[in-house]
Amino acid sequence: MFKAIRSLYEDDTKAAQRFRYALLVFDLFTILFVIVTSFFPHTLAVELTDLVLGIIILADFIIRLLLEKNRLQTFLKLSTWADLAAIFSFLAPIAGEGLGFLRILRTLRLLHTYQMLARLRANYPWFRQREDLILAAINLMVFLFVTTGLIYALQHDTNPEIGNYADALYFTVATLTTTGFGDITLTGSVGRMLSVGVMIVGVTLFLRLAQVLFRPPKVHFECPQCGLILHDPDAVHCKHCGTVLHIRTEGEV
Repeated sequence: MFKAIRSLYEDDTKAAQRFRYALLVFDLFTILFVIVTSFFPHTLAVELTDLVLGIIILADFIIRLLLEKNRLQTFLKLSTWADLAAIFSFLAPIAGEGLGFLRILRTLRLLHTYQMLARLRANYPWFRQREDLILAAINLMVFLFVTTGLIYALQHDTNPEIGNYADALYFTVATLTTTGFGDITLTGSVGRMLSVGVMIVGVTLFLRLAQVLFRPPKVHFECPQCGLILHDPDAVHCKHCGTVLHIRTEGEV
C-alpha cells in the first residue's frame, strides 16, 4: 500500500502524473474557495467544507513528510510552512479558534505551483518555450494573492471599505500599478505600515515582473561552446562565453 502511494508521489508513470496534476487542481480549488467564501457569511456548510479540505491537506502533508529522507530539512522549505499554515487555517475553526484571519492563509497553497515547473518543463515543449513568461505570471499571481490575503485578513473586520476579497484585490492592484484612486485606504497604524510595505516592495516587484512580461522574448539557441540556451533576438555573440552565434533570423532559409 505504502509502495503504491510512493509511486504516485515520486514515479514518472502516467498514473503518477495524473495524480500530481490532480493535486495542482486541488490547490487552485482551495484558492478559488477562499475568494468565493469571502463574499458570503461563513455558514455551517462552509465550515464543513473547511474541515474536509483541511483533512485532505493534512493527509497530503503527512504522506509527503513520511516520503522525505531528510524530514528535518523539509521544515526549511517555504512550501512546508505554507502547508502548515493552510492546515491550521482550515482546522482552527473546528478547534474553536476565533482568529478569522487564519482562513486566508490557505492562499499560500499557491506556492505549490512552483513544484509543478519541472514536470511541466519535461512534459510540454510549449512550456519550455514560454517558461520565462509563465514564471513571471506565476510570480505576479502569487504576490497578488498573498498580499491581497494579508490586506483582507487584517482589514476586513475593522475597515468598512474592505468588505470582501475583491475590495482587497482592488486596493492591491491600484497600489501596485501606482494608480491610487484613493477611494479605498487602509486604516490604523498597521494598515498604514502595510500600505508602505506594498508600495515599496510591491511596486518594485510589480515593475520587475512587468518588465519580464513585456520585454522582447529570448531566442532558444544552444551555444556550441558553453551550452547557454537563451539569447537576445539580435545576439551575435554568446553573453556567457563570447562565442560567435549563428542564429537564424526571420526570412532565412
